[in-house]
Amino acid sequence: MRKVILACMLCLIMSNLNAQKLYDEKANWKEQVENSLKKAEKENKHLLIQFGGNWCKWCIMFDRFVQSDNELKQLVDSNFVILHLDYKKQEDLLAFTDYADRFGFPVLLIYDSNGKRLHTQSTDLLEQGEGYDKKKVYGVLRNWTPAATSGKFRRSK
Repeated sequence: MRKVILACMLCLIMSNLNAQKLYDEKANWKEQVENSLKKAEKENKHLLIQFGGNWCKWCIMFDRFVQSDNELKQLVDSNFVILHLDYKKQEDLLAFTDYADRFGFPVLLIYDSNGKRLHTQSTDLLEQGEGYDKKKVYGVLRNWTPAATSGKFRRSK
């Protein structure tokens, strides 16, 4: 009886892990981008693509880092539509990202709502020890918000 209960618990845990995947490995990436850009335009936001995969420890860590910090989460939610774009060795996908896989994973790609790429950010520059540096992450994201790129945000002299 214990073995049956243990097997059931293991199945529940595994199904829960599968349900929590950030990246849709089977999705059509072009449709994902198109739908995300439409949403960004409708909401007057930029598109923030986190390019990586469910297999990437640092990709999962980055998402959890942003989502668990109220200040970062508010900044992202207010200014970006987020798309977790699954890395595939497809030439058209890699060309779309300007071969961003050369930086390692995750890579952040920021587009305006018209589909113009504004910035590519290697996240290794945002790391601190075995995690991420909040000040660096906040600074990069803040500098690529719609307000910042429209000229409404200026550094004080």
